[in-house]
Amino acid sequence: MNIRKLKQKDAPFMLEWMHDPFVTRFLRVDFASKTIEDCKMFIELSQNSHINMHMAVTDDNDIYMGTASLKNINNGMAEFAIVIRKEAMGEGYSRYVMEEIIRIGLDKLKLNLIYWFVSPENKRAVKFYDKNGYKRVENIMDCTSLAAVFNGEEYQKIEAGNYIWYIVK
Repeated sequence: MNIRKLKQKDAPFMLEWMHDPFVTRFLRVDFASKTIEDCKMFIELSQNSHINMHMAVTDDNDIYMGTASLKNINNGMAEFAIVIRKEAMGEGYSRYVMEEIIRIGLDKLKLNLIYWFVSPENKRAVKFYDKNGYKRVENIMDCTSLAAVFNGEEYQKIEAGNYIWYIVK
């Protein structure tokens, strides 16, 4: 397993997971409407972004297995996101890439806080995060560390209460 910058050759595999209802059923974005051109543009825009870091997780033959991201990097904070192709689920890719991306965020980018959220209906993801010891934020409205996220209107407070939030400091 490895992580690297996204490459244009990843676009067909990226589109594959975007059109897989099993992979996307709990995600907030309408990925089913995405095209190969959307994937190629996303990859192109990811190459020099200082606000977002999108990395490919690959197998040992450099085949794309998913994307892990630090998004909205600002004020020492970033939002973590991950998606893994269905065929790669349960093979250790999620654990590997999470550890690597969080290490990069904290050690190299010098972030103070990485946060993410998951639908409570996504029992597979919740079980994974809990099993791997990631810290839940029990009441997101009481978490002053995330105040900037809401002050920046990234998420509506009502919407925030519908998810399970995690943080790494």
